[in-house]
Amino acid sequence: MKVGQPGEMPKVSTPSSTGSGAAAPVKADQDPVQTAKGAAVSSGVAVTVSTSVRTLEQAKHADAAEIDNEKVKAVRQAIEDGTYVVNPEAIADKLLANAQEMLHRTQN
Repeated sequence: MKVGQPGEMPKVSTPSSTGSGAAAPVKADQDPVQTAKGAAVSSGVAVTVSTSVRTLEQAKHADAAEIDNEKVKAVRQAIEDGTYVVNPEAIADKLLANAQEMLHRTQN
């Protein structure tokens, strides 16, 4: 699930190498955590990463481990063969279950 838009992500800046004191903003396609790590190493500037960013990083890595490659191959083959069937009832049930879960989280 996408949490925020790229414009909502925090910007990380480091002093430029020209010594003018101007900061170079992070590009939208760059990972702020990796950029912050690289900035801390390359320029010697201390960078603090918030706990929410660390939690997001851990969740990103945890989600990657849940991919069933065999199922992905089977679905890809079914799509290529033209035999893949979409079950709209299952999609609707999952959407409703996810919405209910989100509502419970915000109420607690």
